[in-house]
Amino acid sequence: MADPFELWRSMWSTAISRGLEQLVDAVPGAAAANRPLQAKAIDLSAFPTLGRVRIELATMLLLEQRELTEPHAPAVLIVAPYAVHDASIADFAPRHSLAQVLAEAGLGFIALTFWKSATAEMRDYGIDAYLGDLNVAIDDLGGRASLVGLCQGGWLAAAYAARFPGKVAKLVLSGAPIDVYAAESGITRALAAVSRATLEQIMALAGGRVSGSLSLALWSDELSREFNAEAALQCTADAALISRFDDWNARTVDLPGTYFLQTAEWVFRDNRLARDCFPALGRHVLLSKIEAPIFVLAASDDEIVALPQATAVKSLCRAANVAVRVESGRHLSLFMGRRTLDGAWWEIARWLRQDAGGVA
Repeated sequence: MADPFELWRSMWSTAISRGLEQLVDAVPGAAAANRPLQAKAIDLSAFPTLGRVRIELATMLLLEQRELTEPHAPAVLIVAPYAVHDASIADFAPRHSLAQVLAEAGLGFIALTFWKSATAEMRDYGIDAYLGDLNVAIDDLGGRASLVGLCQGGWLAAAYAARFPGKVAKLVLSGAPIDVYAAESGITRALAAVSRATLEQIMALAGGRVSGSLSLALWSDELSREFNAEAALQCTADAALISRFDDWNARTVDLPGTYFLQTAEWVFRDNRLARDCFPALGRHVLLSKIEAPIFVLAASDDEIVALPQATAVKSLCRAANVAVRVESGRHLSLFMGRRTLDGAWWEIARWLRQDAGGVA
């Protein structure tokens, strides 16, 4: 195994060579390391479907449909990943938006967690802060919802469903790392080579936050096939759509150091969710306590979340009715790919409507 300090030295050297503007926050002794950052502007006009703010919380904007439909119980809440990119992955562009598919399927009320890019004041926010605000959002939507968890939003949604089983009607997990011991992936391999002490040192140098631009630079070479526009969108994209994808890919979010460290340790190193010892709002949650029916969507060639990491839900959540669908493609195509949206996501929409007051 490579020396972790040498690994990080090499990765940081690569990032520095790209001239990242935000890297100054991670340089030892930089005067700007602890300065408050202004919240990154959000262009709601870029969202084809979910272009209106319902409520604002400390960790998120809860977005809702620009054109509201009749109230429908339960609401469908898309739990976006909180990692490198922002929540527009769920509502990327016309014909490349899972939110659009769910809305057009007549599911009623659709909402989305738009996690805020971390400011210096948010550096100590941990996973509980995000679970707590997710709970507030669900209460605001009527106290019960179907959750659609994307990538790292999937493990958060699963933890919530285990913590509050009565508040989740149905649970969709798309490209979600649930049992990271089931197989290796790009993320688990990298974290296995880096100690917690090294991560803590990097957090200290960065003023308690993780720059999204730095995260993108560190991952983009290793997972370059995942960030290819045509592979992600599953079409021969025109210049305008490729430009839109490139803009999305460059639009990153900063993470609180505490949240990042807890995620690295609890989810990707210790595998606490699969081992039934994940701490969530004062309790250790058990996946076996999830009562909601579950639909798992995974990609056969996913380099970010290996296929067995996602499909392990079926054996871990034996108390729930679990359906699994595996699509050909890569990680991003699960959320943006035209073929996956036209096939798998319409099936998911029909599944969400069953026994929920709609037509199956």
